[in-house]
Amino acid sequence: MTDTPRPRRSALYMPASNAKAIEKARSLPCDVVILDLEDAVAPEAKETARLQAVEAVKAGGFGRREVVIRVNGLDTPWGAADLAALAAMGAAGAGADAILVPKVSSAADVKAYDAAIEKAPEATRLWAMIETCAALFALNEIAATAKDTRLTTWVMGTNDLAKEMRCQQTADRAPFWGPLSLSVAAARAHGLTILDGVYNDIESIDGLIDVCQQGVQFGFDGKTLIHPKQVEPCNLVFSPAPGEVDWARSVIAAFALSENAGKGAIRVEGRMAELLHLSQAQRLVAVSEAIDEADAA
Repeated sequence: MTDTPRPRRSALYMPASNAKAIEKARSLPCDVVILDLEDAVAPEAKETARLQAVEAVKAGGFGRREVVIRVNGLDTPWGAADLAALAAMGAAGAGADAILVPKVSSAADVKAYDAAIEKAPEATRLWAMIETCAALFALNEIAATAKDTRLTTWVMGTNDLAKEMRCQQTADRAPFWGPLSLSVAAARAHGLTILDGVYNDIESIDGLIDVCQQGVQFGFDGKTLIHPKQVEPCNLVFSPAPGEVDWARSVIAAFALSENAGKGAIRVEGRMAELLHLSQAQRLVAVSEAIDEADAA
């Protein structure tokens, strides 16, 4: 399933068991709202959360924001019912933009979740959490399922990954450099969007900005967040810089000139630009224009 380029700078988790949080999400400047049925919801509130998430999607009002529902795993008492409820929304012709599934460790996991939402609306995508040690040794095979499933996006689950690795979450995230870099590479090899994991220190905006900048350096499309105050700093860091957008437009314009037709590499403002740069430039401009439209709304 192909995925249209769009801004996913900030993806904010909101517990679906909290009706006030759901309502607040409709007015926040995040690009993605993730209504959480999993980690943020206590066992006794799971069914309430599921019902409220379904009703929230039916009610709408989220504007240009993507609405994603994170379900419980199929290996839990609630996962199958979560997926059945979301798939059943297809009968009404409406559904979440995506369903986020936890602890995917193999291609077989992706295919099992994909089969479970077979009757979901055609436009509903499948997003997967990369948060287990086993997943790190199957990244390519997991990503490759995108060609014949609804899978379009990965989300790094760094807290669960740290727990399994028994590593320390240091300020520079050194224990994660390998997993993060390899995950980005595998995602790109198969055309997936990929979002960085959460930053736990809600009060440290400077720390958040640092890890967002690191996420940009790694190549992530955006970051998952746990508090509304994290949204605007994250949006700022993950938005293309004006100079980058200007350069991208120059590359597109140069390749469109008749004298450059059929060329694989040209000179643009004193710099070498190849066809691969043209593809990157087109995506960057598309995302930048979508951000401008979203910010103006």
